[in-house]
Amino acid sequence: MSDNRYRVLSGMRPTGKLHVGHLKSVLEIWKKLQDEGHTCFFLVADLHALTTEWNDSKKIYENSTEMVSEWIAVGISPEKSAIFMQSQVPEHAELFTILGMITPLGLLERNPTYKEFVQEIGSEEKVANLGFFSYPVLQSADILLYKANKVPVGKDQIPHIEIARDLAEKFNRIFGEVFPLPEPLLAETPKILGSDGRKMSKSYNNAIYLSDNIKLIEEKVKIYMTDTARKTRKDPGEPERCPLFTLHKVFTPEEEKKHVELMCRTAGFGCLDCKKILLKNMVPEIEKIQDELKKTSREMVEDILEEGRKKAKEFASKTIEEVKALVFGRKNEKSKR
Repeated sequence: MSDNRYRVLSGMRPTGKLHVGHLKSVLEIWKKLQDEGHTCFFLVADLHALTTEWNDSKKIYENSTEMVSEWIAVGISPEKSAIFMQSQVPEHAELFTILGMITPLGLLERNPTYKEFVQEIGSEEKVANLGFFSYPVLQSADILLYKANKVPVGKDQIPHIEIARDLAEKFNRIFGEVFPLPEPLLAETPKILGSDGRKMSKSYNNAIYLSDNIKLIEEKVKIYMTDTARKTRKDPGEPERCPLFTLHKVFTPEEEKKHVELMCRTAGFGCLDCKKILLKNMVPEIEKIQDELKKTSREMVEDILEEGRKKAKEFASKTIEEVKALVFGRKNEKSKR
């Protein structure tokens, strides 16, 4: 890759509808990367979904196609990026197996994501399986299979990128140089909070979804938590204490956002006025996405996934043959033919 272009790998688990947090924290970053000309691989992490959805796996494919429809509606382009299902490229599982052989258990036991996720979903039994414990190894295989230089992630995912770097470094040292050391590409987007003040999440039932009808969005914003220290209309508020203001940060233009901050801090208007301004800026953006979503069909999405599978497979098969040639001390199988 040239100094100014990266190879990028990112993905999402197909566990339900996408919300505005996904839009602003992930999808808009993906779109920027592809439009800048970087080589982008965007995967539907359906194997990862099995770690927690194994007992209801029949819905994973339906969720996957619906999720990709929303990706396309937002502007993720099958012409500019490879969009594919993780499970349809078997090299992911193959590299996962090989990397698993050199992964120390202690490396996974120290991974902070496990306890945080258990706390979020409220059930250790749901994730008490080998698949979830070894999740970072499969994620490392996803990244290293495409020799990704950059992986767009939030801060909570940095430990997983560090594991991928550790495994790449160890593999290169033992068997020979194959993998570049991936680097996290941290999102600059502010943390977006849900209607109850916690992180926006389907699990918390506090999200505004891209597929929500506009009336429902208006109702959700109407009950959105604001600065709880602002007891009356005449009391000055503090935007940084306000969950609603996290939406202003990503939807409201800069000058208008400064006006909102000023009016909040000086009690120039109430929270209802603040919510009206947010809706004025947020609703047209969501309506545009919903209009694009109407143009997609299941057949179109399946065609996109098949073309993406071919692109991903072409790259992945070369990597895995290179890996096996070094690990097993044999010539590259493709070079024999």
